[in-house]
Amino acid sequence: MPTSNILLIIQREFNERVRKKSFLLSTLITPFLIIALMAAPAFIMKYSRGEQKRIAVIDDSGLVAPYLESNETVRFETTNLAPDEARKRLSDLFGVLCIGSDILENPNDVRLYANASTSLSLESNITDQIAKILETEKLKAYDIKDLDRILGEVKTTVAMQTFRNDRSQEGDSQAQSSAAATAIGYVLGFILYMFLMIYGSMVMQSVIEEKNSRVLEVMVSSVRPFDLMMGKILGVAAVAVVQILLWGILVMVVGGFVMPRLLPAEALAGVQAMQQGMPDTVSMSGMDPEMLQAVAAMTDLGYMLKIFGCLLLFVVGGYLLYSAMFAAVGSAVDNVQDASQLQMPITLPIILALLMMLAVIEDPNSQLAFWFSIIPFTSPVVMMARIPYDIPWWEILLSLTLLYASFVGMVWLAAKIYRVGIFMYGKKPSLKELAKWMRYKY
Repeated sequence: MPTSNILLIIQREFNERVRKKSFLLSTLITPFLIIALMAAPAFIMKYSRGEQKRIAVIDDSGLVAPYLESNETVRFETTNLAPDEARKRLSDLFGVLCIGSDILENPNDVRLYANASTSLSLESNITDQIAKILETEKLKAYDIKDLDRILGEVKTTVAMQTFRNDRSQEGDSQAQSSAAATAIGYVLGFILYMFLMIYGSMVMQSVIEEKNSRVLEVMVSSVRPFDLMMGKILGVAAVAVVQILLWGILVMVVGGFVMPRLLPAEALAGVQAMQQGMPDTVSMSGMDPEMLQAVAAMTDLGYMLKIFGCLLLFVVGGYLLYSAMFAAVGSAVDNVQDASQLQMPITLPIILALLMMLAVIEDPNSQLAFWFSIIPFTSPVVMMARIPYDIPWWEILLSLTLLYASFVGMVWLAAKIYRVGIFMYGKKPSLKELAKWMRYKY
């Protein structure tokens, strides 16, 4: 029976991959790698700084040099040398900063003579400091006493809590965190991108290996090519499902049970107040509402269950759509090198979807973000980046419906290529020939 053949192939593909040590290691290590990837920019910024740069300052105005502040990246040293002489004699320093005598009236009269390449951060550091010093000097002209104390007292930081009025107008529901939604959306979109590329390529490589070893010729003598292709696709899909379920259980256990026990009592009370929609209690605690909103989302089992449920559906749907195309490409070539040209039209939409995440972060409700989250070839990545922003359910359901419907149509087309390709050797077909294969009648 065809169904039993597909089940046998699914079982073979699943067992072959799950029993490998690499599967267990990747399942356990990947969550930590994702966290490390998110933290990498901060570490790079922290440890990529070079040695402290010494800059000589020639201040003809006498207003700026006394207030320039040195830090771990730059150290300012005043000098009485003339600019031309300083440029020649102080070549061992990083550079010479010259400030004109009429700097208040002409703030552009600033010149840096560097003895090596400068960076944008260094130049911004210098210009920002000078601008702040000039602003302070100009304020002194108004003869305001205790100006620094007044400015310190006037400076105010506002922390705003955001609630969805279109969801509930009776009291305050749980506040929404844009920062948390942005971080979660970015991670989810990247996970989808990773799954589509890795698991899709896995199917293609498996087909190429079996084709080169002539195993396919033996298998198709007792199994229809369509059943063989579907068994491979669904077998690897089962591996992806198991991996996501393990990740989901791990994250929900940490977020729902471990994290609340690690939080200080005051922070835990603020998180619980945030989840219960009690903004007054949160504001009285004096803690950062944005941070509390992020922790409240991570410790909300209902929210995390929704996230991982959608992740599972879009990973499976996106994988099924793309793996059918990868399987067709794998059947049409004899090695991975020959597959690169045919693989390009498949990978471009995935890369485009990853780039579209930037538009989602800018405005998750824009027309561009909406349509790219509906189009099946980009919807898995883009929609998962939008879901943490609590978008309407009908958009998610519409995206899923079109995604799985497209998978059915893509399997039908890919099967036509697969039937011909697994018996073709020694020649790399063109895209035109693949289109011709799809028009064959069986």
